[in-house]
Amino acid sequence: MSTSGEVSESIEMYLVSIATLQAEEQPVPISLLAEQLSHSPVSINEMCRKLVERGWASYQPYKGVTLTVEGQALAEKVLCRRRLWEVFLVEHLGAEPQEAEAFACQLEHATEDDLAERLAAFLTYPTYSPQRKPIPSLFGAGEERPARSLATLATGQCGQVINVVADEAVKEFLNGHGVCPGITLKVLAVAADGSLLLEISGRHLSLSRPVALSVDVAPLTETAPFDAGPNPRPNGGSALSSSRDPDASEANGGGDCS
Repeated sequence: MSTSGEVSESIEMYLVSIATLQAEEQPVPISLLAEQLSHSPVSINEMCRKLVERGWASYQPYKGVTLTVEGQALAEKVLCRRRLWEVFLVEHLGAEPQEAEAFACQLEHATEDDLAERLAAFLTYPTYSPQRKPIPSLFGAGEERPARSLATLATGQCGQVINVVADEAVKEFLNGHGVCPGITLKVLAVAADGSLLLEISGRHLSLSRPVALSVDVAPLTETAPFDAGPNPRPNGGSALSSSRDPDASEANGGGDCS
């Protein structure tokens, strides 16, 4: 089986469609793939035969098609380009997420590897798209961790920041207070209105729920109880104040970072 030669835009679309429809390595039915791509089953069968010949997919009669390791790698490379462009279009050109995805689907096919690498570096290697879809690595598959909003963490729970989906003002505010991809934080208290009191690198930070919703985290497996002395409590608004750290920074729904 030959896997050499250029990968056409059509083949890339098939690979990506199979990858996004494939769940837990289960075959994707031809009928489902035909519906996804708006092609006839005959056309789908013909293209799947080509993918099998190139070693990018395997086919099980009456069950469907599954990507091989090489086919999955190619699909993830295309998905990476697409979602990097989505981040760029939303964060730097102000596009709506759905609009950005439509444009990115066109840009992904014209993006060479070196440009994709420069784009990833320019965006500081984001891990999730604006629609909270994981961005595959340009350098090979790594361990994928489930993302959830910071606002869903409970008191005492820890998480690692993996993405911030917000406008530039909010991102600059959060970055200035140490909330950036890779940092580990802990929830010290949750107010009735959903505001959070956090501990980050030994410092305390209060965030309103709208701001916390813009931060994606990977929950850490261990959650240790936190003895804050006097119970942290809401301080007359949507932000929280720490009795241990009077200089704790605040962001609330009525300020610049709502």
